[in-house]
Amino acid sequence: MGFLNKIIKKSDKSTQKAAQDQTKKVAKPQPERELTIAEIKEKGLTKATAGEAKKSVKASVIKENTREAYRVLLKPLITEKGTYLASHNKYLFAVPTGTNKLEIKKAIKALYGVTPESVNIIAVSGKNVRYGRSKGRTKDRKKAIVTLAKGQSIEVYEGV
Repeated sequence: MGFLNKIIKKSDKSTQKAAQDQTKKVAKPQPERELTIAEIKEKGLTKATAGEAKKSVKASVIKENTREAYRVLLKPLITEKGTYLASHNKYLFAVPTGTNKLEIKKAIKALYGVTPESVNIIAVSGKNVRYGRSKGRTKDRKKAIVTLAKGQSIEVYEGV
């Protein structure tokens, strides 16, 4: 094979590279955005169809945000301490171990439409447990305490 490579001319190699570069260049999908008034007039859309187009774009963005938010906020923790904290505008949530405060803040805003003042995270280590002769360990987990501004609230007890 090494002998045949010597025979191939440099110009053949450059044409092959150019062909490969052209195949690599594929149009990337453009992110959906809201239509401007000029674009609506240009395309000949009516107000109703333009409004529907805007709604579909917003709905898809909201869907993606809530999908990610449900991955960050696993469930609200309803305990005695949690109900006591709710009277002080603080809410408890179970979150995955890899999440950080910024992700939790974005998820709260996406799901409940309120911006938290602060987010505190508590890492709870798993405990050793025994069932008869077999030994095991419970999972490590994280809890998030979300503090809201005065006058804001979250309806946590709806789905419980």
